[in-house]
Amino acid sequence: KSGLDPGGVWHAWGMACLKAGNLTSAREKFNRCLKPPMDLNQLNHGSRLVQDVIQYLESTVKPVLITDDDYFATLRELEATLRTRSFSLEMMCEGKIQHNSYYQECLFYLHSYGTNLAIISFYMRHDCMREALLHLLNKESPSEVFIEGIFIPSYESGKLHMLENLLETIDPGLESWGVYLIAACKYLQRKNYYHILYELQQFMKDHVRAAMTCIRFFTHGAKSYTELGGKQAWLLKIKDHLKVYLQEVSRSSGRKKMAFTFRKKMSATDVSRHINTVDLQMEVTKFLHQCESSGASQMTDSSLPTLFGNNNMKMDVACKVILEGKNIEEGFGIAFRVLQDFQLEATEVYSKVAKQLLKQQKYSEIQQLLKCVNESGVAAKNDGDNIILNCLNEFKNIPAEDLDNLIQDMDSDENKIQAYMMCNKLRSAYLVSVRQEKARAVQLVQHVRQLAESSGDDVVKAICAQWL
Repeated sequence: KSGLDPGGVWHAWGMACLKAGNLTSAREKFNRCLKPPMDLNQLNHGSRLVQDVIQYLESTVKPVLITDDDYFATLRELEATLRTRSFSLEMMCEGKIQHNSYYQECLFYLHSYGTNLAIISFYMRHDCMREALLHLLNKESPSEVFIEGIFIPSYESGKLHMLENLLETIDPGLESWGVYLIAACKYLQRKNYYHILYELQQFMKDHVRAAMTCIRFFTHGAKSYTELGGKQAWLLKIKDHLKVYLQEVSRSSGRKKMAFTFRKKMSATDVSRHINTVDLQMEVTKFLHQCESSGASQMTDSSLPTLFGNNNMKMDVACKVILEGKNIEEGFGIAFRVLQDFQLEATEVYSKVAKQLLKQQKYSEIQQLLKCVNESGVAAKNDGDNIILNCLNEFKNIPAEDLDNLIQDMDSDENKIQAYMMCNKLRSAYLVSVRQEKARAVQLVQHVRQLAESSGDDVVKAICAQWL
């Protein structure tokens, strides 16, 4: 009459029936106020009213009471009480709990009015992981439901191995779990739970991704190559994963093509290249670790370069290896292999090294560097000259004798003249210029005269004028 919503009344009446143990009557009352969710895959446990019903049923120890009151009711009550007390235990015993009417009642309400997440969470609460997984598969629930309902509760309660065993039992190839497993990996990566991620990737036999996780374990947080020296076991693990992957690829290529849908694929040539990178990184790590231990190391970079970074980082590795040995020659071989393997811009690296040596005023070591570059067998004709010219662009205040030595080491007279002009050594530039073939000599001397005029060097200007 008053037009109020009767839903609350039906719910209260239903709860009263439940408390009285009259399950059939309760179902009838709840049917008038509970509704199934619009989207069974929404990430919640359904309406508050349904949750209240489940909560009560799970906490109760009341038996099923038959409507006519007979003398055996108390015995049945005692029996049901004992049975419900060992709720979780019975779950373990091959679903004997299914004979418990309260358990059945929970399932009735969950299947009628609950979300998939609510059903799965119920199974998980009562150690029915297998049922939870089968429900997930049958309903083709999205991966978020798997993460929330099964995966997070499993690793939080230390049951990840149990989950893995069940996934394998239900589908030994794991193909039907592919979407869920990849989603779990992404979730763990977002959370930075790399140890659980690595454990999961190994279970998935996703060797390429497992190798990538090992790279992170090797590089992450290391401040020195001494630290990386202590983490070399990860490099061996990377190699192991990649080798196993190669074996699997070669085995499956002979047979009918295997459907590795969710495992990361990579061509055999790429995998071999990565194995080579790991070998080279091992060599770099041993060498730089040794340098740091012997105290030869001088570079104190904030970021620690490794060969797993981009090309700029690889070039930094090559520079570091050349600079940190006892002398230039000691690390040059390894650095040269880095440059060759990754096809890096060698002149740029050598110029960087030379500038660093100039900063440290190690002029004789620059000459040693040029010697190594020329003897490497792949240097272009002017590589050595360009390295010196690049340095002189930035460093003008080199002691006269060392500067002369550097410029004398240059191959081409043209480059020597350019270097002398850059350092304002116009007399020396003039002396080399006049040795050139006549027509070219005239051009060069005219240029030297102009520079002498603009810099106010009357002596050189006069000499040039006289020669011309």
